[in-house]
Amino acid sequence: MLMTQWFWMRWSILGFCWGLFCLVWLIGALYNFLRAPAVQKQAGSLYPWVIGIAVVIIGEWLIPQSFWVRLTFDALWLRIIGSISLVLATAFTLWARVVLGQMWSSAPIARMGHQLRTDGPYRLSRHPIYTGVLGMLLGTMLMSGLGFYAGLFLLGIVIFEIKLHQEERLLRETFGEEYLRYQRRVPQLLPGLRWKKGEEGNHD
Repeated sequence: MLMTQWFWMRWSILGFCWGLFCLVWLIGALYNFLRAPAVQKQAGSLYPWVIGIAVVIIGEWLIPQSFWVRLTFDALWLRIIGSISLVLATAFTLWARVVLGQMWSSAPIARMGHQLRTDGPYRLSRHPIYTGVLGMLLGTMLMSGLGFYAGLFLLGIVIFEIKLHQEERLLRETFGEEYLRYQRRVPQLLPGLRWKKGEEGNHD
């Protein structure tokens, strides 16, 4: 009975959080397509996402299910931590998306009249959307007892690291010293985590 209740609760939380995330992103993408300023400069492409999706499909096909079963842990405390993490990370991600507004895009770009966001969640992380999505992946992984979702979480880290390098380079080119000062003041991903050295340069 308890396992059945958890099954439905888990999928309810997952469905609500990821469904809300997708809905907000879809509405935001459509709005930006119609109203956002023109693109002035672009760095990188959507290839990291395409490659990531391909890796997930191929990995699920090639790696036997028994491998993921050995990595799966069924613990109530893990589920609770994962559920809380997913809800909080979803709220943080949506907050960052709303604050970024028309400056958001799926690929690293600079728009006409581009504004550097440093308020709201951008006071805590230079890339709070990535922080939030990784938190959502972490929460999903913990709720599911690791397993296959551990691979998705690690893949997400790799993809975001590639995109972070592209975006940081573009932001430095676009905003110059203004972004370097922001970079020295605010951590890249994890709020409160500061590097002792290399703060003035690219510490990705």
